[in-house]
Amino acid sequence: MSRELQVPRARASVFNALSAQFLIGFTIAVILPTYLRFDSFDDALASSGFPNSFFGATIAMTLGLIILRRVTAYPGTRAFGFILPAFVGSFGLVLAALFAMRLQYNRIYFSSAFLATITVFFILSIYLLPRTRRRFYVVPGFDLHGLTLPREVEWIRLRSPVVPDDPSAFIVADFRHDHDPAWDRMLAEAAVMGRTVLHSKQVLESITGRVSIEHLSENNFGSLLPNLAWRKAKRAVDLASALVLLPLLGPFLLLVGAWIRFDSPGPALFRQTRVGSGGRPFRIIKFRTMRQCGEGEADMATAMTQHADDRITRVGRWLRRTRIDELPQIFNIIRGEMSWIGPRPEVLSLSQWYESEIPFYLYRHIVRPGITGWAQVNQGHVTELDAVHHKLQYDFYYIKNFSLWIDILIAIRTVKIAVTGFGAK
Repeated sequence: MSRELQVPRARASVFNALSAQFLIGFTIAVILPTYLRFDSFDDALASSGFPNSFFGATIAMTLGLIILRRVTAYPGTRAFGFILPAFVGSFGLVLAALFAMRLQYNRIYFSSAFLATITVFFILSIYLLPRTRRRFYVVPGFDLHGLTLPREVEWIRLRSPVVPDDPSAFIVADFRHDHDPAWDRMLAEAAVMGRTVLHSKQVLESITGRVSIEHLSENNFGSLLPNLAWRKAKRAVDLASALVLLPLLGPFLLLVGAWIRFDSPGPALFRQTRVGSGGRPFRIIKFRTMRQCGEGEADMATAMTQHADDRITRVGRWLRRTRIDELPQIFNIIRGEMSWIGPRPEVLSLSQWYESEIPFYLYRHIVRPGITGWAQVNQGHVTELDAVHHKLQYDFYYIKNFSLWIDILIAIRTVKIAVTGFGAK
């Protein structure tokens, strides 16, 4: 037997199952605070607002767990870093619903349930981190050279066509490679035995968060069209949230506009032609961050913002770092030209150049462009052709995995980026 098959089996902890995590969270974070706060469950039910709090906490804990599980399925995400955003969001939504419906709730119990939920899942994440390492058995023909491999996965090269003695094994093969018949038989045998056999293309996407654009890649529905149901729901969410936020952001936007006018000559806003959904041009609205001569309608050379570009004003540099310069695009969202999340819209001249240099570039226009996107949270601002090629691969990955869950993940990462200034120019 080869050395690779003598490796001890990886044991996946039972606590990694969704049902187990729900039961732990429900017991410790929802049930336990009840008995700490009241003498009995009957006393709790008799308390004003407790039933609403109990069901609200249950819904919030469940929703937060679902969000956490879904967003951490994407590349470069670990549960530990998304616990707080997921449960702050879920408990915040439930609390907003209780306010909106004017339902009574027990503040002490609800707060206790929130803190207990955060604590339970942080401890659970720490416990599971060293116990959920997966093993990928690699069939010859799939080259790992030059790849940045995730530390939580162990990669084992198979030397002989024998199914690994590991029921939880992930077997990876390049299905386009011309394998020896013995390896093909092994892959078929592994599949019949119920082992997970993965195409190397699928594994590479999960590692890099990018989709190869050597040829157009269909999404999980077997189509070049993204999730149509979410596309319609996403538009409704975009419009409703923009209409709610506009009155709240209005005073802040006016202050930023006045600051720009005070800092340098020129208007507070600038408009520029960008390429939107369906390849249709539209006028984007942003806060001006450069000297007036540096923005507006631009050719390909002036459209590219370089590192430490001397055209950027003092206020503009801060606005770019925090992404606040993008906020006026809320008007583009209301008009249906943009979304909160999607591929960033390119300047018309740059888009035309990229289309002439990169195959299938036009495909990124199949969804509405966004204020932030998957490429922005993974790569930041780029201008070189090779980097634009990688950016397009990120855009294709977003389109292929177009869903509520990847939008939530991007939104969480964008908050972090606004604080750190990652990728700004």
